Amino acid sequence: MAQALTPTQQAPGITLSESAAGRIAWLMSQEEHKGLMLRISVSGGGCSGFQYGFAFDDTVGDDDRLFERGGAKVVIDETSLGLLDGAEIDYVEDLVGASFQIKNPNAKSSCGCGNSFAV
Repeated sequence: MAQALTPTQQAPGITLSESAAGRIAWLMSQEEHKGLMLRISVSGGGCSGFQYGFAFDDTVGDDDRLFERGGAKVVIDETSLGLLDGAEIDYVEDLVGASFQIKNPNAKSSCGCGNSFAV
């Protein structure tokens, strides 16, 4: 069953930065379909072995964990959460562009773009 957290609680296993929460909440407010969440997943592939996935979703499955901070809702399946344990999800804007970044302490190496990693 999914776990809902209040905006002041930290998600066990992951940290959602204030910047990431703000951007997720803004993205969700721009969608016509209300009730969407940001799904973060890890799958096999990419140049380093595993790759991060980001998608809108309106469903929370039995093996999902639901996290909330500042009006932002993030859903992560238990398998992906195991590979993200201790990670920080951040949203960064700089001169080269803007993107969600995952600082994953489980990653032994990653590709240059930061979208895939090895454990």
